[in-house]
Amino acid sequence: MTGALPEPYEALRLRTRAFIRDVVIPAEPKPGTTLPDSTRLALMQRAKDAGVFAPHLAPEYGGQGVPLEHWPAIFTEAGYSPIGPAVLNCMAPDEGNMHMLELIATDAQKERYLRPLGEGAVRSCFGMTEPHPGAGSDPRALRSSAERVAGGWRINAHKRFISGAEGAAYCILMVRTPAVPDEGFPEGATMLLVDMDHPGVRVGNPINAIDTAIAGGHPHVYFEDCVVGDDAVLGAPGEGFAYAQVRLGPARLTHCMRWLGLAKRAQDVALDRAANRELFGSPLRDLGVAQDMLAQSEIDIATSEAIIDRTAELLDRDPDAGAALSGVAKVHCSDAIGRIIDRAIQICGGDGVTDALPLASYANEVRPFRIYDGSNETHKWAIAKRASSRRRREVEAGAPRLDAVDEHGADTWGAR
Repeated sequence: MTGALPEPYEALRLRTRAFIRDVVIPAEPKPGTTLPDSTRLALMQRAKDAGVFAPHLAPEYGGQGVPLEHWPAIFTEAGYSPIGPAVLNCMAPDEGNMHMLELIATDAQKERYLRPLGEGAVRSCFGMTEPHPGAGSDPRALRSSAERVAGGWRINAHKRFISGAEGAAYCILMVRTPAVPDEGFPEGATMLLVDMDHPGVRVGNPINAIDTAIAGGHPHVYFEDCVVGDDAVLGAPGEGFAYAQVRLGPARLTHCMRWLGLAKRAQDVALDRAANRELFGSPLRDLGVAQDMLAQSEIDIATSEAIIDRTAELLDRDPDAGAALSGVAKVHCSDAIGRIIDRAIQICGGDGVTDALPLASYANEVRPFRIYDGSNETHKWAIAKRASSRRRREVEAGAPRLDAVDEHGADTWGAR
């Protein structure tokens, strides 16, 4: 990821690297605790002063204007600290919401919702996930609904695990809406911008997950006979599933970038421990079992970097193809990042599972990523389905079947 960025993005990467190490890491809270809002806001101002704030966002909304294909190296530098992305205002769910608002929102919506979010004045949330049997890893199980009323929509919805909802200024809410033939609205899903202090909106019980990096937790949120105007519609009614892909493809990948930064930090902890700990008369780094773990982690880092870079480039050029590859990247990186941190814990022995080192808290932060943004199992199902469809089309177009055998049970590939 490093050394290949054009200027001024390489300069921004280096500034980000220095800012994280010199300013953010010394301000990190005790492992496993949440950064206080007052500290976060003070650090955000320092990030603005350092010219590293909101790298992904257009300058007119307070960001650095980095194209998506060049996000990986910079986001990874931010992720070297668990609080780095929040300080730089490129943390989920806000970063994904900013990206979608910048692409889809009207000018008026951008002023009302994107600008304060980009400046770090407010936080937001994204309302997709629901209690079973509603939407989770399968967004098309969406049950929340909004009905057409004069000049707007009446919402009734129960959402759960809505990251960042506590203290958020607004929610980008996914609901099912009926066809409205007289107005040309198809049946489908619709995205609505709903202020969290709007009548009918209620934040419910918290859900206490093992990760702490996302401010605002993951609570239940209720929308009870909540009426919003037509100006609350993000994009067009009935097109919400298409818009969700605009958000979810890059959002999966930016999780990979951020958590890879944390995995690199864990690997540095392991390398330092291996250099300074002696066992059986030799530095740990000279023992084959430690060398194998360190090497496997270097391989996981390198392969994760490669697939992240490739996916970011593709998302920038062909969002549909990039969205498919982002599922592959999400599965690979979430597994690899977990392995890297787990090996670092093992190399550090007893200290690795205590708060003397931050590694155990890193493991808690990254473990949910195998579930968030669609479980890995769901993505593997989609990956396999796409692969099967691709091969079927190839065979139908005339490619030979490579599993063919003759009547005697011998394969016939060599005879061709």
